[in-house]
Amino acid sequence: MSTKTNTKTFADRFPEEASIVRRAFLVAFVALGLGALFGIIQALHRTNVLRFIPSTDYYTVLTAHGVLLVIVFTIFFLVGLYQWAITRSLDRSPENITFTKAWLGLMSLGSLLAGATILLGFINEIGISADVLFTFYAPLQAHPLFYAGLAVFLVGTWLAGVDWFRTWLAWRRENPDERIPLQTFMVLTSMIMWYIATIGVAIAVLFFLLPWSLGFIETVNPLLTRTLFWFFGHPVVYFWLLPAYMLWYTVMPKIAGGRLFSDPLARVVFVLFVLLSTPVGIHHQYVDPGIAEGFKFIAMVNTMFLLLPSLLTAFTVVASIEHGARQRGGSGYLGWLKALPWRDPAFTGMALAGLMFAAGGFSGMVNAGMNINYLVHNTLWVPGHFHLTVGTAVTLTMMAGTYWLWPQITNKRLYSRPIALGQVVMWFGGMALMSNAMHVAGLFGVPRRTAEPQYQSFSFETVFGTVGELRIQIAVGGALLFLSTVLFLSNLMLSWGNPKTSGLGQTLPPALSGPSDSPRVLDNLKLWTVIALVLVVLAYALPLGSIVADSGLLGPGGNAYPVIVDVSQILTEGFAGAFDSFAEVIR
Repeated sequence: MSTKTNTKTFADRFPEEASIVRRAFLVAFVALGLGALFGIIQALHRTNVLRFIPSTDYYTVLTAHGVLLVIVFTIFFLVGLYQWAITRSLDRSPENITFTKAWLGLMSLGSLLAGATILLGFINEIGISADVLFTFYAPLQAHPLFYAGLAVFLVGTWLAGVDWFRTWLAWRRENPDERIPLQTFMVLTSMIMWYIATIGVAIAVLFFLLPWSLGFIETVNPLLTRTLFWFFGHPVVYFWLLPAYMLWYTVMPKIAGGRLFSDPLARVVFVLFVLLSTPVGIHHQYVDPGIAEGFKFIAMVNTMFLLLPSLLTAFTVVASIEHGARQRGGSGYLGWLKALPWRDPAFTGMALAGLMFAAGGFSGMVNAGMNINYLVHNTLWVPGHFHLTVGTAVTLTMMAGTYWLWPQITNKRLYSRPIALGQVVMWFGGMALMSNAMHVAGLFGVPRRTAEPQYQSFSFETVFGTVGELRIQIAVGGALLFLSTVLFLSNLMLSWGNPKTSGLGQTLPPALSGPSDSPRVLDNLKLWTVIALVLVVLAYALPLGSIVADSGLLGPGGNAYPVIVDVSQILTEGFAGAFDSFAEVIR
C-alpha cells in the first residue's frame, strides 16, 4: 500500500528550521555514539571480561559516558524536537533565525569545551582533566574549562527558551483568543521547569565551583554545592523525559492509527511536572548527615506525588493507542493489542520504551522511600534504575521518534525499516539483561562508581546465582546496547544517502477530547510559574539556610582532590588506618 500523501513535509514548509533540527540531532547522535563507546568500555572493564585501560582511566570514561549521554545527547535531541514542535504547532518561523542559530552554536561550544576537557584526562602530561563524574561533586575538582563549558551550554539552553517564548508571544498577539496548541504548551511548560531547576546548578557553577577551580576562592562547601546540584539534578530527569512524553502523547497515537485520548489530561501532566519536579531533590541525599531528617521526609512525601503525572500518562497513552488499534479493526479486552503496528520500528520502539518506564517507576519508588533507600543507596541498583528511565524510556523513545521524524526533516526515506525494528528490539533486550543484573547486584551491596567492585578477602553473596553470572549478564547486555547503537547510527547514515522523495508528509490529528474541554486556567503559565517558585522556596529555604548556618558559605575548609586510596593499605592496616591517612590528605 502506498504511503505517499499530498501533505508537505516539515522540510518543505520550513527548510531553515528543518536544518536547525538536523544540526541539533547531529550533535546529539555524535554524543550518543561516543557515549555508547565509553559505555561498552565500562561494562567490559567493570565485569572483568576485557580490560584494555588502566582503572585510573575508568573514571574519565565514566565521566564522559555520563555527561555525553545524559546531558549532551538528551538535551540536543530535546532542542531539535522542540524546535520542530513549536514551529509545526504554531505554523510559524522563529522571530529571528539568526538568534536560533546563535543559541544552538552556544550549546555546541559549551559541549565541546566540557567534552574536550573530560577527554584530555586520558593524557596525563597535559594536566587538564575533569574526572568528576556526571554529578561533579566537590571536593572533586575539574579544570576551569569544564565548568566554563557547562555555563556556556546552560546559557545556550536559556536562550533557546527565550526564542520559543518569543515565537509564542508573536503568535499570541495574532491569536489572542486561541488556546495554546498542545505541543507548544509542552515546550513552554518544559522550559519554565528548566528555568526554575537550573537556578541551583547555575549558582553552584558560577559562584562556587568555577571560582574555586580558577583559584579565586580556596574552599567550597561540599554539602551546599551537592544540594544545589540536586536542586537541578532531579528535575533534569523530567527535562529528559518530557520530550519522550511529547512523542508518546502526540506522535504515538498517530502511528497507532488513532488520536490522542485527552488533550486536557496531557496539559495537566505537564503542569504537574512544573509544580512538583523541583521541590524533591533532597530525596537523593538521604544519607547526607548534614540535612535534617525532617527535610528528607518532606522530600520523600513530595516525591510520591510525582507518581500522579506518570499514572495519568500511562492511562492516557494506553487509551490513545487502544483507540488506534480499534480503528484498525482490533477487538476484545486484549485482542486489540494484535492490531497495533508492531512492524513499525517507531511504534514498537516507543511501546517498549514505555514498558521499561513502568519497570523504572517501580524501582524509582524504592529510591524515593527513605528507609529502603538506605539499602540500595550508592549500589548498582541506582544505575540499574536510571538505565531503565533515561537509558530506555528516554533514549529508546528518541531513537524510535527519529525513525518517524527522519522523513519529515530530510525528505528522505529511512534506509531500512527491518534493521530499525531489530535495533529497537535489541536495545530492549540488552537493557532488560543489564538493568536486571544491576538491580539484583545492588540488592546485595555491589557498589557503583568504582572500577574495582570486588575486594580481596571479601565476597558478595547472592540468594540465587553468582556474582559472576550477574557480571556476564551486564557484559552481554552492554554489548547488545552498543551493537544496537551502531545499527541505529548506521541506518541513519545510510539513509542520508537516499534520494529526496516527495509525498512523505505526515499530519498529527486532533485529540478526541480537545483543548476546549479543559479550563482556561491550565494555559495560565504565569500562575503555575508563581506557584512552582513558592513550592521551591518552601522546600529549600530552610535546608539551605541550615547548611550555611552549620558550616558556612564556603565550608569548613579542605583541599580539592581526586585522591587515590591504596586498597592494599586497607587490607594491611585496616579501615581505621586508611581512614586516618585519607583524613590527613583532605585536611
